[in-house]
Amino acid sequence: MDKPAGLVVHPGSGNPDGTLLNALLHHAPELASVPRAGIVHRLDKDTSGLLVVAKTIEAQTHLVRQLEAHSMHRQYAAVVVGVPSMQGMVEAPIGRHPVTRTKMAVVARGKAARTHYRVLRSGSSWSELECTLETGRTHQIRVHMHSIGHPLVGDPVYGAASALRRLPEAARRFPRQALHAARLQLIHPAVGTELRFESPLPPDIAQLLEQLLQDAPAG
Repeated sequence: MDKPAGLVVHPGSGNPDGTLLNALLHHAPELASVPRAGIVHRLDKDTSGLLVVAKTIEAQTHLVRQLEAHSMHRQYAAVVVGVPSMQGMVEAPIGRHPVTRTKMAVVARGKAARTHYRVLRSGSSWSELECTLETGRTHQIRVHMHSIGHPLVGDPVYGAASALRRLPEAARRFPRQALHAARLQLIHPAVGTELRFESPLPPDIAQLLEQLLQDAPAG
């Protein structure tokens, strides 16, 4: 499915209802027999784009195994502060922040995490990236890009105020992390064929990039 920004995936503290899981159970009550109503992986509330929902326990198990084996491929579109090297990989373990437990961080005893990225377009103070997950840790792209000095535009948790001051006004005012799950590739759990899905940039990120290109055209 293609999740809009602002929709919470799982109920939790402060979000007991109005979530994707609640909606799935309302429209397909039979999903009550499948763990997490069939949801295979999650996206942050303010991240838009593609995620996978299975209709049966067998399909969910198969898809989760693909995630664990890194055979499910996920690519994200992101807009970050600054201009990193044209392509690279961030390999750094992620775990709970040692002080602020609601945040994640690069920590020595965290779980292994790898994010590949390449620059698609850039200005003097921003870049549009294609990020490919090799692992799927909580807040992985947000934490990894922050760790190398290029936090996501609009990120309320991992964005650095000093870095944001360098951005054009359109980026400083962007109300969410500029992150979109754009492409998804997996093996159909029943018939074994390869499936590929793509979600275009949502209007808010597309408009952000249009404004950034007008303010600071790529060099």
